[in-house]
Amino acid sequence: MQGHKIAVLFPGQGSQFIGMGREFLESDAEADKLMDLAESISSAPLRKLCLEGPMEELTRAIHLQPALTAINLICWQAVRKAGIQADYFAGHSLGEYSALCGAGILTVEDTMKLVSERGGLSEREGRENPGGMQAVLGLTLEEVEDILAAFPEGDMVSVANHNTETQIVISGYHDTLAKVDAIVSEKGGKAIPLNIAVANHSPLVAGAIPDFEKIMAETPFSPPGKPILFNVTAAEETDPTAIRSIMSRQIASRVRWFDIINSLVARGVNMFVEVGPKKVLTGLTKKIVPKSSGCKLFQVDTPENLAKCLNAIRAD
Repeated sequence: MQGHKIAVLFPGQGSQFIGMGREFLESDAEADKLMDLAESISSAPLRKLCLEGPMEELTRAIHLQPALTAINLICWQAVRKAGIQADYFAGHSLGEYSALCGAGILTVEDTMKLVSERGGLSEREGRENPGGMQAVLGLTLEEVEDILAAFPEGDMVSVANHNTETQIVISGYHDTLAKVDAIVSEKGGKAIPLNIAVANHSPLVAGAIPDFEKIMAETPFSPPGKPILFNVTAAEETDPTAIRSIMSRQIASRVRWFDIINSLVARGVNMFVEVGPKKVLTGLTKKIVPKSSGCKLFQVDTPENLAKCLNAIRAD
């Protein structure tokens, strides 16, 4: 593995599916144990929701945030046991908590505690300030920002994720999102509503920040063992106090994924391993990384995928 610089990426909300994690849970006693721990901390039937659904219950923030994090960490545990080590970590939105755990900033227990609390707070904010999210395809960040700038402040719409050069996710009130949709179509883009019941990464969820800060103040944060690039800054941070502050702001701040991937490539990363369900981040990374870079992309959420990734690393 000497010639590789590996970045491990963890997915967030939107990557869930019924049956996620099944192969590891059925074949690995340590995966089973981690799920038991996650269930006891979250006080939710995560195993049943992950394996059987129903999807409406799984996608509730209070369930989804601990459920998806548990599966991410089960997959990461298997990757680590296989001997794959990360040179860098990053996680997309909720996935950033899995990255904090991978980098040694948080323990598994504290990671599960924080995402369980965060899920509850997100659900509360979603009830109190109903909104949604939609992906805008085919327009640049500047073009989307120009569209949003024309709306009055009270219309509450903002950029939530800068995913690729021409994939921007916005959050806001449902009626405002519908108005944006019409303008995006006029300008040759396409707006797709996302199956997310909360206007994440926007002022509509900022009410969660003070309560979440109190919870984080009681949680031990360690300096990272390996570099992690943060959603809010697209940069590294090593000071635990600064990391706490970044993570409390993350709830209502823009996810700078496009900048993170470009920064990792600039640092010499030549292998990206998405650890967790589906291939959402692998798809985004493919669109960002120049074809000439020679970067290799893998995704691991089953023992079979892990074997393929391991074989490719060993073969190089």
